[in-house]
Amino acid sequence: QVQLVESGGGLVQPGGSLRLSCVASGFTFSRAAMRWYRQAPGKERELVAAIDIAGSNSNYAESVKGRFTISRDNNKNTVYLQMNSLKPEDTAVYYCNAVGLLPSFNYWGQGTQVTVSS
Repeated sequence: QVQLVESGGGLVQPGGSLRLSCVASGFTFSRAAMRWYRQAPGKERELVAAIDIAGSNSNYAESVKGRFTISRDNNKNTVYLQMNSLKPEDTAVYYCNAVGLLPSFNYWGQGTQVTVSS
């Protein structure tokens, strides 16, 4: 059974930090490119950050560059999103996504709420 379980969300003040985690099971994690998406109320889901299979290449949405860092630990089947200098506009549900090519797959987690507010 495939599972992506996110954790680490919560309420934080502007300027604060959170670290999201996503633990994967039921598929070969080391063969999956991993991504974090977010969706704010009334808005479309947007790609926040992505990391390749080896963890050697990553890319970010312009809105989070310099503030967020994606990383992965293939020994723990876990991908992380370190979020610093959080802003109210970062408020959203954050989703973990796993994408594989050979074999092809695309899995989603259930999401974790991040709220940035004073």
